[in-house]
Amino acid sequence: MYDTMVTLVGNAATAVEHRQTTAGVPMVWFRLATSTRRWDKERCCWVDGDTSFYTVRAWRTLADNVAASVSRGEPLVVHGRMRVWDRELPEDKGGQRRVSVEVDAVAVGHDLTRGTSAWRRVVRPRMEAMVPSAEGWVPEVRAPAPPVPPPPRGSAPQAPLDRVPNEPDWTSPEPAVGPLPGTAVGTEPGEAAGAASGSVGGSSPPPRTGVESGDKSPPDVDGRGVPAAIPTSEAAVAGA
Repeated sequence: MYDTMVTLVGNAATAVEHRQTTAGVPMVWFRLATSTRRWDKERCCWVDGDTSFYTVRAWRTLADNVAASVSRGEPLVVHGRMRVWDRELPEDKGGQRRVSVEVDAVAVGHDLTRGTSAWRRVVRPRMEAMVPSAEGWVPEVRAPAPPVPPPPRGSAPQAPLDRVPNEPDWTSPEPAVGPLPGTAVGTEPGEAAGAASGSVGGSSPPPRTGVESGDKSPPDVDGRGVPAAIPTSEAAVAGA
């Protein structure tokens, strides 16, 4: 269902009734009379036609402002939602059928075509002052935080801490692996251990002079580790 929004121009036919609901919500209601205007050719002037009456209701802040601003007989402009009530009165009130038209006002103002009006702002009290405080309760007042002093002059700005200090850095390259302590460059750890054990008694291991069984390394000539040329023919083998 859609709301029927209407704008009425008329006069306040009754005084404004200002009340509060059981929930404490302020509300007002009054009767608004609207009359049509037509031109009378015989009199050569405008005359009033039929008069219609509407019940205007307002709620909350609008209700308080209407009660303080509107009096009976003042020209008004009312804008709101129109509702038509078709009800039958009980027997003790006559038992008749009654039709009434009500308007839930959204805005109410004076008709300035017929006079002037002075507007003033209404300052409402804050909600904190309206709520009663508990007995003995004192609201906590927090002092503002002290300002952070600037760093001393000449000191380098600290980089922001983007990770945990004890967390390993997985993004850095792996460190180069060097030789073990006490191991010569170019030797394996096992060879270094064997050389150390062979020189305990003051004698060095015999030089390798030929190709042993299962040894694929070239033979030594003078025992200094210089490989000799491998013979490639039978004559070279006989000459050797």
